Order: sequence, then C-alpha cells, then structure tokens
Amino acid sequence: MSNKIVNTILIMCLLLPVHSNAGNTKKDSALQIYLPREITIKDKHLSLGQVGIIRGQESLVAKASKIALGQISAPGQKIVIDRKTLLSRLACNGIPVWKVTLTGAETITIQQQERTIRSDEFIKLASSYLEKNPPGISVCGFNPIRIPQDFIITGTGKDISFSPRLVSSGAGNQAKVEIAIHSGGKIIGTSEIIFKLKYNCRQAVTKIDIPTGTVISPDNVKIEKITSNYPESVDWKPPYGLISKRQIPTKTVLHPNMLSPVKSPIITKRNQKVVIRIDMPGFLITAFGKAMQDGRAGDYIKVRNVDSQRIILAMINEDGSVKPAF
Repeated sequence: MSNKIVNTILIMCLLLPVHSNAGNTKKDSALQIYLPREITIKDKHLSLGQVGIIRGQESLVAKASKIALGQISAPGQKIVIDRKTLLSRLACNGIPVWKVTLTGAETITIQQQERTIRSDEFIKLASSYLEKNPPGISVCGFNPIRIPQDFIITGTGKDISFSPRLVSSGAGNQAKVEIAIHSGGKIIGTSEIIFKLKYNCRQAVTKIDIPTGTVISPDNVKIEKITSNYPESVDWKPPYGLISKRQIPTKTVLHPNMLSPVKSPIITKRNQKVVIRIDMPGFLITAFGKAMQDGRAGDYIKVRNVDSQRIILAMINEDGSVKPAF
C-alpha cells in the first residue's frame, strides 16, 4: 500500500471522532421547542413554558420558559402566535435563532380555560324555581320574554352554585327571577330572566239573548274557566242579581259596563215629613224636617229643618229617618 493511501486513512480516522463530538456538542446546546396546534391554559398571563414543550440545556429551558407572550384580556378571547413571533421573543431575551429548533404546528391558538353557562341553563333554573315558588295562587303558567346572555367563568370555576330569588318586575303580569352565581364562596355574577305569567280566571258568558232590564241568573248566564294574561280581580264574583243595561246577545262575555245593580225603592218622597236623627255615643238628638227631594236608602238629599227653616244635607237611613252630613 502506498504512503499516500496510508496517510489518507490515518487522517480520516483522526477526523471521525472529532466530527462526532462536535455534532453531540451542537445537539446538547440547541433549544428544541415543540408547538401544539391548540392549547388551553388556566392563567390569563401567557408564557412560552405554558404553550410549548421545551427541551435542551437546563439554563436555556429555564430562561425560555419565563418569556412572556402577552395576556388574555376578555372571556372567550383566543390568541394566535406564529413561529416568527416566538423566534422574535426568544431573540429579544438573548436566545439567538441559531440555537433554536421549532417543531410541531406553524401557529398556536391559545385560549383560557373557562366554563360557559348557557342562557337555556339559566331559564331552566328560573323555571324550576317558579314552579316551586309561584308568585300567586292563580298563576298557572309562565313563558320567558327576556332571554339572559351566556355567562363565562374563566379559570377552573371551583364549587359553582346558583341561588335564584324572585324580585320586583314592575309589571303586574310578569315575574323576574334573579340568579346569583357563586364560586369559591363568593358571588361572581348574576343573571335575570323575566317571565310573562298566565292566570286561571273566570268569566260570565250569556247562554241566551238577554233583553234590557233582565236580572242576571244561572238560568241565562254560565261561568267559564279561562286562562288569561292578567290576574282575576280580587273582588270578582258571578254577576247574579245585577240587571242588564242593554240587550245582550247569546255567547257574549259580560263586562261591568253592561250591567247595573238593582235599584232600591224610593222610601222618601219630596215634601214628606222626616225625622232628623243625630245618634252619637252619650246622647241622641232628634228633630223634624221636610224632604226636598225623592231618595232611596243611602242617598243624600236636602232636608229643611221645620223649626229653624235651615236646609241641610242628610243621608237617608233604612228606616226612613235621615242623618245630617257633617
């Protein structure tokens, strides 16, 4: 074998270990960062150590992990970071590009861990509360007319609980339910739902044609149960005993303006002699007077005192005597 070939083999043998060591040294000193496509974090402040998997020299890994990448400022916000941005942030913090190897996705989409309470969940909670705590004995149903917004709880949202209560709505046929949202023993928000209420009511309907002046009775009127948007009047009662003020066709719902009470008979007539009676604790005073008007029990009429000729206003009693109005 010639000296030239031997020399070449010796040089190659000497160079191989040197190149191998150099390659290992470069690999050990490089910073390798794997980038996932999407990631969810607990904290709103972003750092490289939260969003990427970093390997390499311990000192470089520790330094790179602390590099800030901004923060999430609003619930539901997503931040997208590309490779150029990451390399720029590394370079600004003293880690040159040639020491970094990026693998994985070209961009990272980052969002904060959160829980969304949907509006239909609030409506279900409020409806269940109204079923157990109806705002009135005649309430038979309710429909939501103001839908709440979704509520986003950022972070882990530990020990989430709800406490509904009925609050004033300002309308007689509505109910407002306020739901407080608790987390970690504190109220972190509220949601309001307004319902339109339905009521069980009654109405009087004519069974036949009713002529003017006819007394209302079970023979010509029936009572029906209905569902209404408004509660029944507290003093509602069947209109039996009242008189029709006009002719009312069959199948007509009766209203107060169609009816009038039966008028009592006139018990005091004009120029009739009456007793003026003042009955108070401890004394009784009577005098004679002359009625100057016709009247029924409970009416106020003018009466002239026979002795003093003075005209006074007096109420007619059931027995025909009158009581002065003071």
